[in-house]
Amino acid sequence: MTKIKLQSTDNLDHFTATNEHGHTIALSGDGSATGPMQAVLMAAAGCSTIDIVMILKKMRGDLVHIEVEVDGQRREEVPKTYTHIHLHYKLYGDLKTNKVQQAVDLSVEKYCSVALMLEKSAKITTSFEIKPASDLE
Repeated sequence: MTKIKLQSTDNLDHFTATNEHGHTIALSGDGSATGPMQAVLMAAAGCSTIDIVMILKKMRGDLVHIEVEVDGQRREEVPKTYTHIHLHYKLYGDLKTNKVQQAVDLSVEKYCSVALMLEKSAKITTSFEIKPASDLE
C-alpha cells in the first residue's frame, strides 16, 4: 500500500505532498507551485520514461540522455479531465528506431501504470526523435 500525506503550508493556498520515504512535491492551485493536474502529466512522463530506459537497457541500447515533452488537453467543463495527452520523447544516443518504437509502445501500452489509468479517460499518443549524443553539448 502506498501512503501519501498532504498538508497545507501557508494560507491554505500551498501544499506539500510527502510519501512514506520523505520525498516531497509542492502543489498549489494558484500557480505558485505545480498544479495537481500538471503533476498527473509529470507522473505519466516519469512512469513511461523509467520504463523506456529499463527496456532499452535490456535491449542493450546506447541511450545517454532522455527528455519528454508532454501536452495535455482538458475538457472545458467541470470536471476538467484530460481528453488527450501527447508524450514526445527525445532520446540521445546510438539507438535503432525500431527498438525505440518497441520500448515506447511497451511502456505506454503494457507497463506504465499511470498511462494505463489515464487512457480510460484520455487518448494517449506518443512520438519520438533520436538524436546523437553529440547534440547534448
